[in-house]
Amino acid sequence: MVSLITHYFPNLTDVQLKQFAELQTVYEHWNAQINVVSRKDIDLLYERHVLHSLGIAKVMQFKPNTNVMDVGCGGGFPGIPLAILFPEVNFYLVDSIGKKIKVVNEVAAALGLTNVRAEHKRAEEVKGKFEFIVSRAVTEFPEFYRWVQNKISNKKFNDLPNGILYLKGGDLEKELESFKKRVVIYDLKNYFKEEFFETKKVVYLPMN
Repeated sequence: MVSLITHYFPNLTDVQLKQFAELQTVYEHWNAQINVVSRKDIDLLYERHVLHSLGIAKVMQFKPNTNVMDVGCGGGFPGIPLAILFPEVNFYLVDSIGKKIKVVNEVAAALGLTNVRAEHKRAEEVKGKFEFIVSRAVTEFPEFYRWVQNKISNKKFNDLPNGILYLKGGDLEKELESFKKRVVIYDLKNYFKEEFFETKKVVYLPMN
């Protein structure tokens, strides 16, 4: 269902089209060995994982040489789809479960993604700094903020100030209460018409 991606992102290169098209086969292969995507979701990979990941790209167009860390990347979401879409951006994917990182590295190699680095590591153990940190609902936002608050670079060159871009669904009012004066919430239903996105959001917290 690459047509789902091209519908919302029509200006893809031939290389990007090929990489997006290969995602289904590559993930089916690795998911059969190491379960990183639920069985029911593998058939809906492009909607529930690929397009959902690309919701971040509707909010933020990363400029070349931006450094992005994906925390708790699981099997590679949102990092892998974003790395396809932004080939000149550096993506560093981390997860505390080693077998998931094995899948990420195998997927990146199969697709020829040279802008992806993945390591079996907890966010708190990461030493570097990044312009943006992305993630997809790995924990409650305040907890996530504690993990990454000291990992944002002061080097600013994107259209939005450096910070966190967090994919989350549902009612976030209580969860974001202590951030409400700083946080910006983007409803993905404003960008994607599929029912799956009705309650899905990108939470953006500028950090400096």
